[in-house]
Amino acid sequence: MPCTFSSPVLARDVTVYAIAGDRGTILSVAKAHKIPIPFDCQDGECGSCLVEVKHVSPRVKYGIALTDREKELLRQLGTITKAEIENAEVNDMPPRYRLACQCFVRNEDIIVSFEGDQTLPPQGPHITHAAKRFTGGLEITSLDEFLGYAVKVEEDAAIHFDELGAAMEACGNQEVARLFRQLASFSRLHLKEAKARAGDIDLSKVIPPDYVWPNHATPERTEIWAADPTLSRLDGLKAALQGETRGYEFYRAVVATTKSPEIAEMAKEFVKEEADHVKILEAWITREEWAAKNAASENA
Repeated sequence: MPCTFSSPVLARDVTVYAIAGDRGTILSVAKAHKIPIPFDCQDGECGSCLVEVKHVSPRVKYGIALTDREKELLRQLGTITKAEIENAEVNDMPPRYRLACQCFVRNEDIIVSFEGDQTLPPQGPHITHAAKRFTGGLEITSLDEFLGYAVKVEEDAAIHFDELGAAMEACGNQEVARLFRQLASFSRLHLKEAKARAGDIDLSKVIPPDYVWPNHATPERTEIWAADPTLSRLDGLKAALQGETRGYEFYRAVVATTKSPEIAEMAKEFVKEEADHVKILEAWITREEWAAKNAASENA
């Protein structure tokens, strides 16, 4: 059954599949898939592997194997109530928080949330291997030129999302049309920020033409299938994520390839912003997928 790990220290939620019949703990599954749940004693004594466990299907929950040791430590940590203990012992219903080293993965679809090691920096969004080689078509040699590229990226994204919104409205897909309109408004805010950074620069002299970009398109423009009239809200979010991820890759590549410390410093600010955009979209997608899966299980 699937086990999804969610944490601020992960670039995105990670779903893994436990082998049928395998009675491994959440911690052992996490370690096998390099999920960085903090741990120390691995014996239910320290509480460092505390996690929150949510069940995707409310009809499939198992609270068995809640040992006296785990109950006592959860009580000391203030993460379990008397009612939850009684519910686990009498009704086989699990508490909200568990120790990853003591909680066994069973035939249930769960979401495991944890804070992670706060001494470690958060991971950036997942990127493709092509990112290190993606330079936007030309080497950027001046700060003015970089800001011209940045304005072009955000301007194109706003125009493109508006076009997709209009296409969705024309075919009667109002839900996805509203989504694309919202994304267009976000892009206009980013465009305004980029222009503010540019200050008095005459952008008309430095905005790059389409032909300098790979495939003659700026990175945040989504694939043509995003205008499919049968597009769902989830599909629309995935199309937007594709564009935002490429935008992130572009700015990251500028940081990696420029010879100018000034350009690198400015590009790092855009990298951070695009990383935030990617994480927001990934969170929306995760919620949308969870809602769809939960609705399907309730209707089953």
